[in-house]
Amino acid sequence: MDTVIINAADNVCVALNTGQKYALKNIARGQAVIKYGFPIGEATKDIASGELVHSHNLKTGLEGLRDYSYAPADCPIKTKKSVPITINVYPRINGDMGIRNDIWIINTVGCVNKTAEILSKQTGAFTFSHPYGCSQLGEDQDVTQKILRGLIQHPNAGGVLVLGLGCENNNIGEMKKILHITDEKRVRFLNVQECGDEIEMGIKLINELEENAKRDKRVAMPISKLKVGLKCGGSDGLSGITANPLVGAVSDELIAMGASTLLTEVPEMFGAETILMNRCVSPDVFDKTVGLINNYKLYLEKNNQPISENPSPGNKAGGITTLEEKSLGCIQKGGKAPVVDVLNYGDTVKESGLNLLNGPGNDIVAITNLTAAGCHLILFTTGRGTPLGAPVPTLKISTNKALATNKPHWIDFNADEPDEENLKDKLMDYIVNVANGEATNNEKNGYREIAIFKDGVTL
Repeated sequence: MDTVIINAADNVCVALNTGQKYALKNIARGQAVIKYGFPIGEATKDIASGELVHSHNLKTGLEGLRDYSYAPADCPIKTKKSVPITINVYPRINGDMGIRNDIWIINTVGCVNKTAEILSKQTGAFTFSHPYGCSQLGEDQDVTQKILRGLIQHPNAGGVLVLGLGCENNNIGEMKKILHITDEKRVRFLNVQECGDEIEMGIKLINELEENAKRDKRVAMPISKLKVGLKCGGSDGLSGITANPLVGAVSDELIAMGASTLLTEVPEMFGAETILMNRCVSPDVFDKTVGLINNYKLYLEKNNQPISENPSPGNKAGGITTLEEKSLGCIQKGGKAPVVDVLNYGDTVKESGLNLLNGPGNDIVAITNLTAAGCHLILFTTGRGTPLGAPVPTLKISTNKALATNKPHWIDFNADEPDEENLKDKLMDYIVNVANGEATNNEKNGYREIAIFKDGVTL
């Protein structure tokens, strides 16, 4: 059995064929189990050297709210690229860029989902169904509005039809209050209660958007303007060994060239949060990160749920036992860069560098949050596999060769290769190709979905 020891301080190794953990030495009951150089829980019974370490003899050590102290770490980031990379993209009036020039239909309310689907089929515009936009109150509705705002203003859309019913809480008039449209030619609005044939009118407006978008041409712009989301889903025991460290190295490379990357999945930071906190660029960002972690724990406690109940059945089957273990593997997607900012739901990324984004680990909610925050594309690592895709290109990166072989129509890139440095260059090249217009599997197969975070009453 081929195994790997991730960190010299570890007292477990990982089997490369299964992702399962095995004790490197005798581990006494109550003693910490160490992986990635950090505790991932404590032994619930004596574990003999060579014995499997999993749910039957390991439990989480996570606690509730904590006090943290700021101990800033040195995070040097350098690029090996001697020549600045440029990508061929669509410039936007506000100085941003789009790597796609699609026409999107964004619904203010779920009541017009079917209308949007009919318009999509007849025009080729993309629509993203959701059930919200009415019967919501307070912050719950605010989140819906902010996520929809991020989609309406997204630079990958060459044109957007904002489709409303007319009587909903989140009607077009309310949406306009929070929109910042810098290019009026790029957005049209349609309340279906206020027109005769909404399909005929919708097609007319989409045709106008398409005619305007045809005038847009790709031009060379620096890769420093690229915003990349970092996500993992269907993780296994190899996620923190192959795909996530690879994405982390690419994130560092992009940041060194002035780009922005966004790490989300806050519950999957629990147990590894101090690593991120000590990489914060200032006490203010540190305080925001503490709030990010503790506020999410309060959300779980408010709903009478344990903070450690995160690893899914698929995660456990793939060798992940505790949330600490999952988190320590998850945050490796953020590389070693300093944390420059913390964003809340619906915020748009402004700072170059590594940003933390509030949101759950749930795959479809997370990719929606990343898209609404302005990400041009998402690097999505997976050990179990998923066909899921965001409205933006979603690059699926497999943690193991078996998945890449079995699901080539899902997986865009395989991280289970021995030449790590060469792999980083290959993945960077692929990202450039995608930015230049090469379609990812989620785009080829039509997997473009959203889900908006819900936390409130429904009237």
